[in-house]
Amino acid sequence: MSLFDRHPRARWAVPVGTAALIVAGAALTPLAATADDALEPRTAEELLVALAEPTTTTVSGTVATVADLGLPSLPMGMAPQGGPMALAAGEQTVRVWSDGPTRQRVALVEPSGETTVVRNGTTAWVWSSGSAAAHRYELPDPAAREAPLLPPGTTLPSTPAEAAAMALQAIDPTTEVSTSGLASVAGRDAYELLLQPRDEQTLVERVAIAIDGQTNVPLRVRVYSTQQADPALEVGFTSVDYGNPDPALFTFTPPSGAEVTEHPIPGKDDTSARGERPDAAEPVVVGEGWSAVVVATLPADGLADLAESGSLGDGEPGASDPAATALAFLEAMPAASGDWGTGRVLAGTLFSAIVTDDGRVAVGAVSPEALGAALAAAR
Repeated sequence: MSLFDRHPRARWAVPVGTAALIVAGAALTPLAATADDALEPRTAEELLVALAEPTTTTVSGTVATVADLGLPSLPMGMAPQGGPMALAAGEQTVRVWSDGPTRQRVALVEPSGETTVVRNGTTAWVWSSGSAAAHRYELPDPAAREAPLLPPGTTLPSTPAEAAAMALQAIDPTTEVSTSGLASVAGRDAYELLLQPRDEQTLVERVAIAIDGQTNVPLRVRVYSTQQADPALEVGFTSVDYGNPDPALFTFTPPSGAEVTEHPIPGKDDTSARGERPDAAEPVVVGEGWSAVVVATLPADGLADLAESGSLGDGEPGASDPAATALAFLEAMPAASGDWGTGRVLAGTLFSAIVTDDGRVAVGAVSPEALGAALAAAR
């Protein structure tokens, strides 16, 4: 679950149509970013359009992610030390290379190894050096779908562009869009776009997006919570390069001795191929905009499966460790009860979650009380 939407995809450019809808629906403040010797002033509307019109699709660099989401402390040995789950637990460094929307490489730098995702056209590889496991995914037509930049289980964006796309998807008429002047990120002069919800229920106080003044590429995204002064989430380049990456970066060959798992394109009605349970109900969205709550139902006996084996039945191969960590998070959440029933509650800095004993789940950028009301409304 992302902070703002269920399945946002990372994009180096926000579609022009999306920018047009944003400009039409958001409350724009007519304040231009302050100019200096390097950059001319731009209004909030101009910056929104700029995000849809990057002057380059070749972007490489190092991205630092810092998260303070108020997650519960885990027992010794259960806290994620690397991999996608670590993104939600503190600080993480990611190396990224992009040569357009279908040629990408992402490497999660970890103390014990590296997790690498390589996408080239309709093929994507996920490689974990720690477990010597490689997963090869066949992808549909590139025009129909983009490959995920990180392995299954990732809960946070890995690039400023992905974080910016998440924030822009949350814009509605209750959002005030303005600018806060200029910033310097990774040695680049940048404009800063502010998104501030006019919504008393959401935990998001504001989102600040730094946009490269020359290329229009998002360089940094900071998400502030109503619960604290420092950013609850920051994703930003510490170094960036707009030159053409080496084509060899987008070719992956599994090392000798690697355990390789093939993932063909799943059939339209083949739920088992996608690792889905046929008895899992579709999620329901209660509310709109920044205070929308996603209410879902786990597969029948899903919690029992998780407690017994560390996985939700037919999960992704190699997903047992993330499932065990998820179970540890669940057990660390305080027990609670209300009109919605009994279960576990997480009150985070940017989002809250409720997992009921009967298998219902509610997640949103709102307080636990608002989640309880959403659970009652979804029944």
